[in-house]
Amino acid sequence: MSAHCQLTGTGPVFGNNISHSHRRTRRRWNPNIQHRRFWLPSEDRFVRLTLSTRAIKTVDKIGVEAAVARIRARGEKV
Repeated sequence: MSAHCQLTGTGPVFGNNISHSHRRTRRRWNPNIQHRRFWLPSEDRFVRLTLSTRAIKTVDKIGVEAAVARIRARGEKV
């Protein structure tokens, strides 16, 4: 599973774990990715989106039609 949000494009962020002795090892922070199914009335079908929790709140605010339009504007297939 890819850790990328379809709406915002948010992906993993990389950094270091730092131990007590100050040794550094690489690590990554993944976004909180969820799979959600939304009803798209204009196309009379459900769409399954891979979204971060922040993007789910954005869909609630702007609506699923506008969110799908933004995803398609980014060049992703829905």
